[in-house]
Amino acid sequence: MQEGEATMASLAEVRVEEAEPMENESQARPEELRLLEALLFASNEPLDTATLAKRMPDGVDVKAALEQLQADYALRGVNLVRVANKWTFRTAGDLAWLMTRESTETRRLSRAAIEVLAIIAYHQPVTRAEIEEIRGVVTSKGTLDVLLETGWIKPRGRRKTPGRPLTFGTTEDFLSQFTLEQLGDLPGLEELKGTGLLDSRLPTGFSVPTPSDDPQLREDEDPLEPGEDLDLALAPAVEPETPEGGNEGGEGGSED
Repeated sequence: MQEGEATMASLAEVRVEEAEPMENESQARPEELRLLEALLFASNEPLDTATLAKRMPDGVDVKAALEQLQADYALRGVNLVRVANKWTFRTAGDLAWLMTRESTETRRLSRAAIEVLAIIAYHQPVTRAEIEEIRGVVTSKGTLDVLLETGWIKPRGRRKTPGRPLTFGTTEDFLSQFTLEQLGDLPGLEELKGTGLLDSRLPTGFSVPTPSDDPQLREDEDPLEPGEDLDLALAPAVEPETPEGGNEGGEGGSED
């Protein structure tokens, strides 16, 4: 009986020893982790698993390797994190305070850009021609470019009218910049008058539009074409004439 128990114990030890290599095989090799680390570090944007797998040697379990690399970085100053199902390195959240001394360059918007931004915010979706009709002057491509660069406006779609002009709307970055929870929080008529932004003596029937937060395209809008060249779309086919005796800003002055 004792001899049988010893044999059973020996067999159990053999099975454990045989299982150990299988457990080690599930671990990514150091060289595989180095490759992943280099790919993620060199990329200027997050990478998904499929993209990483194309660059890795055949047979590598990229998902398991990523999870192992993520665990390796868990307690370090830089973490490997998932963002929208993609992987990237980010400064550890508890060290964000170290970044607060970074200097930022402030850029003042021109008066024209502020006017255009306000019109888009209140009248969206709105076309360039509609902006010009409200302002009474030509809106330069440069003004729209500046607002697009800030990330506060974006092309929504195309109006179902001759020429199919672009329609513009604001973005989440716009709400964040101006600390608005929704577009409905934009100041109304009385608030604008109270702050002096509107003359207290307004024409009869004057009203401030109620902006819509609905991101869906309206019935009079078509979606943008994939890969559409927006630079070409923003440039007018023929440079419109400016008011007589002046330029884009109206009589005797510029738009800005």
